[in-house]
Amino acid sequence: MRLWVLLSLLLLHETLQTVTGQPAKSKRPKEPGENKIKPANKKMKPKLPKLKERESSDSSTKSQSIMIQVMDKGRFQKPAATLSLPVGQSIELRCKGNKTGWSYPSYLDTFQDSRLSIKQLDRYGQLILANSTAADTGEYSCWLLLCNGSSCKKDESKTGSTYIFFTDKGELFVPTSSYFEIVYLNPDKPAVIPCRVTIPSAKVTLHREFPAEEIKTDGTNIIYDVKKGFIYQHPTSDHKGVVYCRAESRGAPQISIKYQLLYVEVPSGPPLTTIVASSNKAEGGDNVNVLCIVLGEPDIEVEFSWKYPGEEHERPVIIQDSWRLINRGIGHTTRISKCVIAIEDFETIDAGNYICTAQNLRGQTTVATRVDLT
Repeated sequence: MRLWVLLSLLLLHETLQTVTGQPAKSKRPKEPGENKIKPANKKMKPKLPKLKERESSDSSTKSQSIMIQVMDKGRFQKPAATLSLPVGQSIELRCKGNKTGWSYPSYLDTFQDSRLSIKQLDRYGQLILANSTAADTGEYSCWLLLCNGSSCKKDESKTGSTYIFFTDKGELFVPTSSYFEIVYLNPDKPAVIPCRVTIPSAKVTLHREFPAEEIKTDGTNIIYDVKKGFIYQHPTSDHKGVVYCRAESRGAPQISIKYQLLYVEVPSGPPLTTIVASSNKAEGGDNVNVLCIVLGEPDIEVEFSWKYPGEEHERPVIIQDSWRLINRGIGHTTRISKCVIAIEDFETIDAGNYICTAQNLRGQTTVATRVDLT
């Protein structure tokens, strides 16, 4: 009987080798705590990075909005990039932080408008504009200030802004304080015809006064931005002349003020400076003038400074500066800035080099001339 059982087990072992191609594995005892059942061919999901960790790493590089809008019944919400509010409605904006800065349409400062109130409270800055008008249309923004003693700087990572249209069907264009404006066309930078509207859905077109025609926007060289106006991306002398804007929104069209487009002949950069003396050889007792001249862009101011021989002896001199716009051909405008140093009763200590330095936002230029005593 035992022999028959052993033969049966031997046959079964050989059968298993034939089917699987592998020798049968012997069972081993389970280790303590080892699962009794191991599912075969289990599909494992790949581990994904934690979203919270990814968001926290990205948030350090992105700007965080700190602006909120105070609604009725004590509600708050983050303002959209653009808001449309009817004229007459008041608005309150807050920005989180114990020290904040604000920006808003500049004319509110120009006229020291009492409708505008800005306060800094313990935990936030507050801007309130009451009884709004179409002229209040524009960008409202705030930022956190990082201060070290009396010195403060803007925290670029914590800001907030919204552009508010105060809609008025009777005033489609944002009102201005003048009836005529000059726009300088510089070949080195875009030029903006600032005919902004109070209703963002208004249809706005640009027109030339003479010859009377509509100036088409092509989306490349001339574009329209509802927050800025018409933008000439690459101004040329062909664009000079008088233009105006026309707007229409469910009613009779309205016309903006007129804009005189003047082409700037002088390229942008440090001042183009020349210096000339009334005489480079003077006799004792003569009156001598040394003139420093700059030709530049019409809207760029120039500052002058002098070094002269009698300076260390505290020699009294007269220094005067002035500027004016000059037309160099039709539609070509240049700003000429002058500074003159006058020496009365020329004497020995006045002989030597007269050095003029002219400076604008883009740099400075130094020129010199010599005046000798004969």
